[in-house]
Parts: sequence; C-alpha cells; structure tokens
Amino acid sequence: MNGASMISIRKTPVAANSMLGKYTSVAGAYTDCYVTEIPHRVTFSEYIFAFYTTSLFKMERAILKFTVFKPSTDVDAKNLAHGLTDKFAAWTVESRSENEILLCDFLGRTRSWLMVEHAEGATKLYFGSAVVPKKGSEGLGSISILLLGFHQVYSVLLLYFAKRRLMSKR
Repeated sequence: MNGASMISIRKTPVAANSMLGKYTSVAGAYTDCYVTEIPHRVTFSEYIFAFYTTSLFKMERAILKFTVFKPSTDVDAKNLAHGLTDKFAAWTVESRSENEILLCDFLGRTRSWLMVEHAEGATKLYFGSAVVPKKGSEGLGSISILLLGFHQVYSVLLLYFAKRRLMSKR
C-alpha cells in the first residue's frame, strides 16, 4: 500500500443532513465517517460497484456466505450499484438517493453508508458506518466495543481499496 494514499483517507464528522446523520443522535450508538478524493469524476454507481467488488470486500462476502448463508456475486453488486435491487449479501437498502446509499444488516444492528460528492473535476468518496445497541439495551456491549478498533482500520482499508480500484480504471 502506498502510504500517501492511505494518508489521503481521513476521518471526518458524519454530516447531520446525510442519511447516516440520523444515527449520530441514537443513544449508545457508534458512528463514523471516512473521506478521500479522486482527481476525476466517478459516478455513484461506479463507486458502489468498485467498493463491493474489491478483493478485500470479496473476502467479507465469502465469510458472509459461509457463516450466515448470505451469498453475493459481482452481478449482485452491479445490480445494487444500478438500483436494480435493494438486497446485497447481508444488507438491505434502507434509503437511497442519486449520491447516497444506506444499507442495514439483516440483524438491524449495523448500517453501511456510501456517498459521492462532485467538485471541479474531482470526486469525494465517503464511507461511514453506524452500530446501534440491541433493542432494550443502552449501549453496544463489550464485544462490539472491543471490535471498534478493528472496524476503524477495516473501514479505512475498504475505502483505500475502492479508491485504488477506481484510480486503476482511469
């Protein structure tokens, strides 16, 4: 991995007006948001497809296939990217617009969010998450809290791999 590319991915506050923003006010929830920029225009569907078809994410897809029996393919990722389906692997689309998508896992505990923002010949790529407490619970629980460090590193890597894939297609 190129250190300069990794440094170009930074943590940023979740925008209150984004689809992910509503989870920042859920008591006991965890939210995060990472952003990077590509020096050319990328469509939202290109970003979604690149994100969910990187080699790193394909490992997650394989794990989901064998552990919770939620298989997915690159065709499924393409259908999600083009708005032809509301289901992908362990997630269902909670909301979607022309530049944002928010997915909820099958347990209703985590959200994954992608967004693009276009500016003068460049595209900002956003990736964020929310983890909400179980119903009737005030917090995430010790296992979820222990996994947050891994989750943060993994989130940066997912965005890095998506960016790298989009840059290589240029």
